[in-house]
Amino acid sequence: MFAGAVAHFAFPAGASAQQLPALGPLDARERITFFIAEGAPDSDYRAQDRDLATWALLSWERSTGGVLQFESAPESAALVRVYWVAADAGQYGEMRPLLVEGRRGAEVFIRPDTRALGEQIAQRAQLDALFRDTIVYLTCLHELGHALGLSHTADVRDVMYFFGFGGDIAQFFARYRSELRSRADIAKTSGLSAGDLAQLRDLYPATGPP
Repeated sequence: MFAGAVAHFAFPAGASAQQLPALGPLDARERITFFIAEGAPDSDYRAQDRDLATWALLSWERSTGGVLQFESAPESAALVRVYWVAADAGQYGEMRPLLVEGRRGAEVFIRPDTRALGEQIAQRAQLDALFRDTIVYLTCLHELGHALGLSHTADVRDVMYFFGFGGDIAQFFARYRSELRSRADIAKTSGLSAGDLAQLRDLYPATGPP
C-alpha cells in the first residue's frame, strides 16, 4: 500500500495464517486468472476505473515478455481479485494474500476517492481528471505489484515506492501525469521503473530486459 498503515491479511474460510503461502511469485505455469469487481456504493468508483485496473494488469504482463499471462475469470476462481472500496485513513490501496484451490492468490483493494487523500491531492484531482486517473492507475499498478510478489522500495522513482519514507507525494503522481496527453495514453505508458522491472525479473527470471 502507498500509505503508512500495516496491511490486515484476510484468511479465506478454512485457511489459517500457517496455511497461507509466503508471498513470492505467482505460479506462472498457467494463465493467471483475475476478476475486477464493480465498485462499492460509497467508494467513489467510476465505471471507467475498470479500464485503469485492466491497463495495470496488462502493463505488468507486457513487462514480462509473455511470462505472465492474465485471463478474466469468475470471482470464485480468480487468483487475483480487484475490489473498489471506501476511503480509509488516507490509504490508497491494500493487498491481502489469498488461497485459491491451494494456489497463492491475492485480493487487491483500491480506494478511488481522492477527496480522502489530503487537501493538496484532493484539490488537484478535482481540477484535473487525468491527475485523478493517474492516482487510481498507479495505485492499481502498485497493489497488483504486491499481488505478483514485489516488495516496497525506498526509491521514489519506483511504482513500488513506500510513502512511509516521505517525500513529495503529489510530485510522485505528477511525474507520471506529465507523460499523458489524454486518458488513452495510460494504456501505453506503463509507469514502471528500472527498479520495478529488476524486482520483476528476480521473481520471474525469464522476464526480458527493461
